Amino acid sequence: MADPIFILVSVTAVVLVGLSKAGLLGAVGVVGVPLLTLLMAPRDAAGVMLPILLCMDVVAVYMYRKECNWSILRIMLPGAAIGTIIGWVLWTVVSDAVVLLMVGVITLLFVLDAIIPWRKKLEGLPPSKPWGAFWGGLAGFTSFISHTGGPPFQIYALPLRMKPAVYAGTSAFFFAIVNTSKLVPYYFLGQLNVHNLTLSAMLAPVGIMGVLLGVYLVRRISAKLFYQIAYWLIFILAFKLIWDGISGIMAG
Repeated sequence: MADPIFILVSVTAVVLVGLSKAGLLGAVGVVGVPLLTLLMAPRDAAGVMLPILLCMDVVAVYMYRKECNWSILRIMLPGAAIGTIIGWVLWTVVSDAVVLLMVGVITLLFVLDAIIPWRKKLEGLPPSKPWGAFWGGLAGFTSFISHTGGPPFQIYALPLRMKPAVYAGTSAFFFAIVNTSKLVPYYFLGQLNVHNLTLSAMLAPVGIMGVLLGVYLVRRISAKLFYQIAYWLIFILAFKLIWDGISGIMAG
């Protein structure tokens, strides 16, 4: 934590996730773990981030405690539970390089999903239970592997055109439940060790401030320019992670 680069990257990652939790930056918070993988192994990055996410979830759920579409959660959460179990099973058989590649691909798909206006064709359609279960499962799996469940959740939830506050509340409750379900598996996988928890404790206040700042700013600023810059940075980061993952796999 004494390294200025470590402080800059880790604080940036956690603040972005906090702003995303508040509904300010949508799923831009998906960049949190990819940024931390620039500083540490992907599994350690996931372990450090989980307690921070849970602290943020408490704040987000409180802020949006009266704004939630429970019917959407009933559709998506069973699939998310299955996806979480699959992520737990596969955790021990995939290498760090494969995790890097997976995170990079997910990050790239998130950017492509954001710039391709295919969602408009789905807007207004009634929620499909099989479709919701599928994306809930993918959200649970990617959330377990690298806390990147935001894009699969968005792909299903955004076309339903919920009110912004209801969407934010539904997302807050969904990931609060999913993240809580990851505590036991992460403990047995050794990710909640003293080193990771120490880093989590240092960064958690930053994450909480990010959420509170996001709630304050969400109705006061235009994020258009920020989105443009953020998506380009995430796009570049995705290719770096994919390159590192492929390089690691080829190196054996």
